[in-house]
Amino acid sequence: MERRSFVKLGAVGLVASIVKPALAGEDTISDPFFSDYNGGAKMISTWSHGQEANRAGWKLLEEGKTSLDAVEAGARQTESDVTNRSVGIGGMPDREGHVTLDACIMDWNSNCGSVGCLEGIAHPISVAKHIMQNTPHIMLVGAGAKKYALKHQFETIKTPLPEVKKEWEKWKKEQAAIAKKPEINHENHDTIGLLAIDELGRISGACTTSGWAYKLPGRLGDSPIIGSGLFIDQEVGGAVATGLGESIIRIAGSHTVVELMRQGKTPEQACKETVERLIRKHKDMTGLQCAFIAINTKGEIGGYSVYNGFNYALKTKDQDVLIDTPFDRKW
Repeated sequence: MERRSFVKLGAVGLVASIVKPALAGEDTISDPFFSDYNGGAKMISTWSHGQEANRAGWKLLEEGKTSLDAVEAGARQTESDVTNRSVGIGGMPDREGHVTLDACIMDWNSNCGSVGCLEGIAHPISVAKHIMQNTPHIMLVGAGAKKYALKHQFETIKTPLPEVKKEWEKWKKEQAAIAKKPEINHENHDTIGLLAIDELGRISGACTTSGWAYKLPGRLGDSPIIGSGLFIDQEVGGAVATGLGESIIRIAGSHTVVELMRQGKTPEQACKETVERLIRKHKDMTGLQCAFIAINTKGEIGGYSVYNGFNYALKTKDQDVLIDTPFDRKW
């Protein structure tokens, strides 16, 4: 080979190696990066149903699986719960009677995947993970997301459930006002968000929801949006949000929590300041519950909510508890 051709070929190869993205799921951060972590594996999840989600994820952590495996398993647990009216198969429909599901997932390498307005698929969180690991994209929505899920043979479901459909039919007769805000409290759990740190200190997170009951068709909240419903940065930690998605999107809520932790704030302090910022951006806070939970690379955890009534589940080797968060104001 002539020297000129060799040099040209070498230059092309060098450029290709520079621009080639790492495949999602590749451990581009070497294990020594995590060698100083000794805080033990932990999972935290929003609301009381987070306890069952944590237990499902914890089984995988005990087997030595990653935090990514754990949050996926936890989210799948809640997506399968027929009694849950804001996540998965038991979710409430939009104004036209369609149950559309949103989910996102993110790992310690900043790989992420997301689906929005996905109908008839049992585990949107697993579709989001598959997108993350097998495509150059992050988010697929609507018909495209369903086509992708069916192509890859993800389990299907029929929604709404009969009892949920009856509730929707009753609502239609009552002709509820389109602008009415939902009350998000211990009775209306909204999203489940999960965070896990494994024995190596690797942090991952997940969110999954059916969204605002009787929403306008096509509506997306914060849950499938990386930076709003979920954000992970292995240099700092991770955060997830729950509550009225429109309000959380306005301040890129989970990203804000992580950036405040980057400035040196504890998880609770970062969640508190983010809640205070959200409040400043809204003139009317009537019934507007939002909350955040977070974990940092030391394994420290914390949360904060606008109103009282929010709790999150913690699972460790020695604990399986619900924690009531501090809050800004009472109902």
